[in-house]
Amino acid sequence: SFAYFTIKDRLPQILTRVIDTLHRHKNEFFEEHGEKGVEAEKRAISFLSKLRNELQTDKPVTPLEDELPDAALWNQYLDYQRNLSNGNGEPSWFQSPWLFVECYMYRRIHAALAQNPPIDNFDVFKEGKTQNFFESQEAVIALCTYFQELLKNIKDLDEKQLQEELFKLLQVSLWGNKCDLSFSAGEDSSQKSSPLQSLESMIPYILVNDMEKLWSVLVNAKERNAGKSNVRVDIILDNAGFELVSDLVLADFLLLSKLADEVHFHGKSIPWYVSDTTKHDFNWTVKQLQSANHMWMSRCGINWEGNLKKGVWVYRDHMFWTLPHDFSSMAEVAPDLYADLQKSNLLIFKGDLNYRKLTGDKKWEYTVPFHQALNKFHPAPLCSLRTLKSDTQVGLKPGQGERIQASEPEWMISGKYGVVQFDVAL
Repeated sequence: SFAYFTIKDRLPQILTRVIDTLHRHKNEFFEEHGEKGVEAEKRAISFLSKLRNELQTDKPVTPLEDELPDAALWNQYLDYQRNLSNGNGEPSWFQSPWLFVECYMYRRIHAALAQNPPIDNFDVFKEGKTQNFFESQEAVIALCTYFQELLKNIKDLDEKQLQEELFKLLQVSLWGNKCDLSFSAGEDSSQKSSPLQSLESMIPYILVNDMEKLWSVLVNAKERNAGKSNVRVDIILDNAGFELVSDLVLADFLLLSKLADEVHFHGKSIPWYVSDTTKHDFNWTVKQLQSANHMWMSRCGINWEGNLKKGVWVYRDHMFWTLPHDFSSMAEVAPDLYADLQKSNLLIFKGDLNYRKLTGDKKWEYTVPFHQALNKFHPAPLCSLRTLKSDTQVGLKPGQGERIQASEPEWMISGKYGVVQFDVAL
């Protein structure tokens, strides 16, 4: 399966890159922290080399031994996996659910640094994220320019035109999800050209297209709330780099078109899945745009900094997003987060990992309804914007998956297909 290939080949590659990154920063650690920095780097590398060996030789997945705030929850989850294995001994790297061991690897990478001050705040994936952002400059400029031109006459757009623009920006955000460094094991995956030019030709690759439903939810929320309370949209972020810029443009459009009054962004509290967005990445991206020597890029950055200051944009992270649990257990494991999401009028979940956690990462029949796969996770109306990079997909029409499978055996893992899949809360 694709899961086996991922664990066997891709994850060791990622670990090797992390070790290499630490090696390359040795001098910097020495300059900043003296011998202590070099000692910490050696300990972290030794921890990661041991981890790589455990993974490659299919050793049991061991409990976390650190004192980080989420360690107890992780170890409870490991016990749960142990009980699932029907007394077949310890869950091991190749004998456990893919989602669990993949999340577990990133949590162990975090521990390797967190337990080794003074380099405990070093993000081993930061270089890749930065590079992805700069290599996507052309696409970022094209998108910021398009957006700023659109804003000049946004007040004159009728409802049909507003809807068309929203659908365009939703698609840019959807296809921006192709730029994923964990999928390419850290190889270049930047967005080289303007995504706006190819939207029309990409429509046939959107297997489930619920954009109309998303529009209805926003319009109805607006009418229902009519000045009484704010319409709130939450975006559960995926990758930094070009994808994040496309999410920020979408968020700003929602505010300026008056479809929403506030947008809440949810990122990761620790470096995760190579290119996932942390608070540092979020703030860094806004600052980069602000100081860009391109008029429309800097205009976007300045406006977005303003949105954060005014509080119409809110960034938050929660440790639940970096636990191995499916979202169906959020109400139980993180009731505070679930209660917060219930205040939203629309939740937009970006990317493949969020989709896997929404649907429990199971090998569903293609036609199983999305609502059913969510397994009672319905805090608010929600929509998944996701390009397919793993073999789980629900909510297709009868025969749709089989037809594509016949001509493209790799369709579920190539990132070529996408979904805009909606579910209304109960």
